[in-house]
Amino acid sequence: MPVFLSDLIANILFIFERLDWLDVLDLFLVTAIFFAILRLLRDTQAMVLLRGVLLLIALFGLISSLEVLPAFSWLVQTTLPALVVAIPVIFAPEIRRALERLGRAGVIFNPEKPNAPALDTISAIVTAASRLSDRQHGALIVIQRLDTLADYIRTGVKMDSLVTPELLLQVFYPNTPLHDGAAIISGERMIAAACVLPLSASGVLTRSPERQMGLRHRAALGISEVSDAVAVVVSEESGSISVVHGGRMIRRLDPERLENILRAFFRPAAPEQGFRELVKRLLNRQSPNAESK
Repeated sequence: MPVFLSDLIANILFIFERLDWLDVLDLFLVTAIFFAILRLLRDTQAMVLLRGVLLLIALFGLISSLEVLPAFSWLVQTTLPALVVAIPVIFAPEIRRALERLGRAGVIFNPEKPNAPALDTISAIVTAASRLSDRQHGALIVIQRLDTLADYIRTGVKMDSLVTPELLLQVFYPNTPLHDGAAIISGERMIAAACVLPLSASGVLTRSPERQMGLRHRAALGISEVSDAVAVVVSEESGSISVVHGGRMIRRLDPERLENILRAFFRPAAPEQGFRELVKRLLNRQSPNAESK
């Protein structure tokens, strides 16, 4: 066995011999943090930038370790602190998006419930989407959940109307003043139409082999990346129906699947069964038997 391999194996065994449960926990926490960061940056432009930054750091570190290049080593050691300061500036949008996702994760501990649309409203959206698909009229319908969309509502025309299929068909009729933009729905009412939404900066659409997805789909992905809203998109070119949530898109939906997905998103939460309520129900069940005795 070569000397290099024997020394490598000896060093690895020496490292494992010194490991204890605290070291394993430390490694696990560091790995979990890096895994969470990579998951948050997945499908974003930040992943490409992160690869470039890591490649530059590795390359500079390798070259600066060579003693034959003292001037270059000095330059790298001088510029690395500035690069560390510049990273938050470069990744500012992605950091903000990650913090927003972390904030939405805290909704689990928030007793507030989303202003979910009624079944009649969901049926109206599905019926309108089906008719718009048959006519190949483009549409973008955003259904608000817990996160407020007030900033985007202010960019459109206020409606405050009960959601009906006829209203949605009229809003998205081609060449009308309200058809270009998004309709925002909260509960059973359409709050505004012709709203301007942020465009997605992720690479989900650029990697797609199909080119039927335009600004409506980018806007739907954009609003799903900055909020927990659900967006329904009808393609003007192909008439296909898509649902977007959390930066993910489900495409080529028929009306039945669309209705099932929307009902799953806005299904009423089951009543909480805490310990006290459970004890109370058990006592109520036992009380008739006690009285009969």
